[in-house]
Amino acid sequence: MLPTDMKAYNRKLIEEFRANGGPEPKDRQLLLLTTTGARTGEPRTTPMMYIPDGDRLLVIPSNSGAPHHPDWYHNLVAHPDVTVEVADETYQARAVVPQGAERDRLFAEVSEKFPFFADHQAKISRTIPVVILERL
Repeated sequence: MLPTDMKAYNRKLIEEFRANGGPEPKDRQLLLLTTTGARTGEPRTTPMMYIPDGDRLLVIPSNSGAPHHPDWYHNLVAHPDVTVEVADETYQARAVVPQGAERDRLFAEVSEKFPFFADHQAKISRTIPVVILERL
């Protein structure tokens, strides 16, 4: 069940993440992604789950199975240079959105580990992208 006021929920999560040097509990796979607003040019920080993939991180803009992509996805497509906060580390990264067979392979691997992503995809007609965060 999603919170009724998602913006307030995210603000609280961001504050707690930064106050504790990462997510609580510490083994939770949560990062803060700061993008540049596609229309405003303003920084926008969003907490989200990540999946380690070698020396890079994957994030999935499933938007909980909503029919449209989340705002943060539109932002990083417009401005792929982002800031990643994970655990007690902050670094610059480039967001890459793979297409075709690479996207399909990565989404299948992620969905095998986290079946709720496949459930999200099954509910909607848009293709849920995979985003690779590559450290600069």
